[in-house]
Amino acid sequence: MVNQIAKNFVAIGHDRAVLATADHIDSFWDPRMKAGIFGGDRSGLDPIAAAAITHLEQHGDPGPQTRATEFAKKGDLHNSDAG
Repeated sequence: MVNQIAKNFVAIGHDRAVLATADHIDSFWDPRMKAGIFGGDRSGLDPIAAAAITHLEQHGDPGPQTRATEFAKKGDLHNSDAG
């Protein structure tokens, strides 16, 4: 799933796409999904997706990067892809 998310942001340039992908993961992914991607094999990840995961590990939440995450602040009910 993270590769598809990263591909959606390609048009905004690599650096912004990395932050937008990281923002999406941080804002919408269930903790179990995050644990899976952080602890899993990254060899099949798109470069933007891999950089987004690394960004989250090293720097944490990049803050809202898209209008979608402006409307889904942390702590809001139903703010994950899982439900």
